[in-house]
Amino acid sequence: MTAVIYNFSRPAEGGPIDETERLFSALARYTTAELLELLYVGEEPGFFELIRGIFGLSDESRLILQDFLATLPPRGATVAIDSQGRCIVAPDTSAPQENPGKGIAH
Repeated sequence: MTAVIYNFSRPAEGGPIDETERLFSALARYTTAELLELLYVGEEPGFFELIRGIFGLSDESRLILQDFLATLPPRGATVAIDSQGRCIVAPDTSAPQENPGKGIAH
């Protein structure tokens, strides 16, 4: 999936800007399920601040974070702020929780 965040090709000053057409064009690239997922996630408190923070990272730091998150085990990660104000992200090492659906016929 590819997203175009900004269109740096600007019309000449005084030219018509059709933002509605631009929006519909962008929306047409995604399935209904993807758009609903984006809507759901976008309504989470702090979502846009988090995304702005991620885009504020250097390319190298963002790639390191992306690679780390992509290789996490299924049980996820823990996050803490240490006494020096550093954000520490680590794989969750707690015992896996029992699956409540285990043994239930589907």
